[in-house]
Amino acid sequence: MNWLLPEYIADALPAEAARIERLRRTVLDHFRVRGYEFVMPPMLEYLESLLTGAGQDLQLRTFKLVDQLSGRTMGVRADITPQAARIDAHLLNHQGVTRLSYCGSVLHTLPASVSAGREPVQIGAELYGYAGIEADLDIIRLMAGAFESIKLPISRIDLSHVGIFRALAEAAGLAQEDENAVLALLQAKDVPGLAEACGNVASPWREALLALPQLYGGSEVVARATAVLPDLPAIAAALDGLKHIFDAAPDLPFSVDLSDLRGYHYHNGVVFAAYCPGYPAAIALGGRYDGAGKTFGRARPATGFSMDLREVARMVPVGKLVGAILAPNADHNKLLAAHIAALREQGEIVVELLPGETACEGPLCDRKLAQVGGHWIIEAIQED
Repeated sequence: MNWLLPEYIADALPAEAARIERLRRTVLDHFRVRGYEFVMPPMLEYLESLLTGAGQDLQLRTFKLVDQLSGRTMGVRADITPQAARIDAHLLNHQGVTRLSYCGSVLHTLPASVSAGREPVQIGAELYGYAGIEADLDIIRLMAGAFESIKLPISRIDLSHVGIFRALAEAAGLAQEDENAVLALLQAKDVPGLAEACGNVASPWREALLALPQLYGGSEVVARATAVLPDLPAIAAALDGLKHIFDAAPDLPFSVDLSDLRGYHYHNGVVFAAYCPGYPAAIALGGRYDGAGKTFGRARPATGFSMDLREVARMVPVGKLVGAILAPNADHNKLLAAHIAALREQGEIVVELLPGETACEGPLCDRKLAQVGGHWIIEAIQED
């Protein structure tokens, strides 16, 4: 059966494809009117370019092949964010703030979750050149507004800050192998395993690491974290940043989870994950990743977010289907052809039957053009 597609790879049939395209236009317009310029990076790049900044986090997810022209190893992009960082650092070369948006298919060697496919349609936005917490807040508001524009409510936005764990690991003198082990236990919220792994860590770092899985909840967590975590400058700055976000956007459904350290080896500041009712995983992810453009000649402050439009399309209410108008063939009827053109100009879907064709199996036609008294009028199609 040569026509079967690989596992976790699927066609988007007309109804789904139309929904995805409608969402794409709505979200990109939301980005555009806020000054985020659209870019279209290529599907293929040399591997080292695709993996810069993200490193090992993308290494296993990226399909690799040999370029027949140069003999060099290329990759099929698994994430558009590094490409946007390359464009900002190497091609645009702006001195101030750069705002970019993008949308395109990416390919993963393995699905990110049981429900996800291996060819997401990634859409997102990135802000370069501003190190302040205001940029993180701008990106979070942009994300929340995007969901509002497509009528998909966000139930919560989890905030964390990878700088807190990084400061504790450095102060505790954890070797790289031990740091990775503790990180994995934190992400899994394996408290017994974490206690065992931190058995030889000196105080107060051991107590602080053990406290991280308990530091989740509402805005009060920031104050609680300030009280229980060591008074390190990096931790104080991280908690101040989280407090600023809470205080500046009380309208957004924020929560805190200081052990949510996804993308730890890629991000270096505030990270966030958005959730929708009825969906088990995060529907959008983002955070700060300063310095991703260093390989391209400029280490710029950077923050952004992205989501998979295919997954989002499954969550958005379908709404009322827009029917099409069935029209006779107009090859030899200038009046009919003009009428069809006028309807299409108004945004109506008009299916013009080919000679000998009696019905349309494509878009649902709920109306038809009929000639009455020398005039073409639109009539409802009566079901038999």
